[in-house]
Amino acid sequence: MLRAENLCCGRHGVAVLRGVSLTLQPGQLLGVLGANGAGKSTLLATLAGELPAMSGSLTLHNQPLSQMRPAAQARCRGVLPQSPSLAFELPVRAVVGTGAYPFPEVSPAQLEHLIDRALVLADASHLASRRYTALSGGEQQRIQFARVLTQVLAHRAAGDYRALLLDEPTASLDPKHQWLLLQTVAQLARDEGLAVLVILHDVNLAAQWCDQLLLLAGGSVVAHGPPDAVLTPAAMMSVYGMAAQVVMHPVDARRRMVCFVG
Repeated sequence: MLRAENLCCGRHGVAVLRGVSLTLQPGQLLGVLGANGAGKSTLLATLAGELPAMSGSLTLHNQPLSQMRPAAQARCRGVLPQSPSLAFELPVRAVVGTGAYPFPEVSPAQLEHLIDRALVLADASHLASRRYTALSGGEQQRIQFARVLTQVLAHRAAGDYRALLLDEPTASLDPKHQWLLLQTVAQLARDEGLAVLVILHDVNLAAQWCDQLLLLAGGSVVAHGPPDAVLTPAAMMSVYGMAAQVVMHPVDARRRMVCFVG
């Protein structure tokens, strides 16, 4: 599993976030919340091995992440960055298929099946014959989501640990596709045993779909636990500097809804 203990992470030698301890558990969806500049993307980039940890422990399968080759990391974790960019005039299916690059053992027939499945999961099958650069921003985001799904679904040996790290994947999506993306991720966590970390700005989307929440503010962790436990008026004031009421969700009594009141 991917574990961080007392992790300090930052950029260009400047610490952004200190004292983070977490374990990405198979079958669970961990949501990361915080205001702009709280260190959410820096944390994800560190967990993904794209930034070195400044101090603390960061391990994958009980091995220091810094000692793992990128190819080995790519076989057990997929990353969807906040603003994926691709300027090449590639067909959509070719873009989605790049997710299988860490798995040379995947046959052409298996790859086609993976691409088809990922496009269905991303609600993007109707885009399969298009060119990537001709798509809208939201459509490109769904294709990138399909690409990372291809990566985490490509290796399915029994008991394999696979982590999915998503940085604001709903940012450019309409409400329907925000809902569908998180529904898909939650279902895959349950059915496929994926360990998922997702950065979100929408507190109520996080409350609806995440099993655990990590709240960040002031360079540290404000709260970490189930949504009902961490979504409190005091925590919302600490994280966002705004008063809030936390009420029972009008449709799903198992969940809470946060209403900011300024």
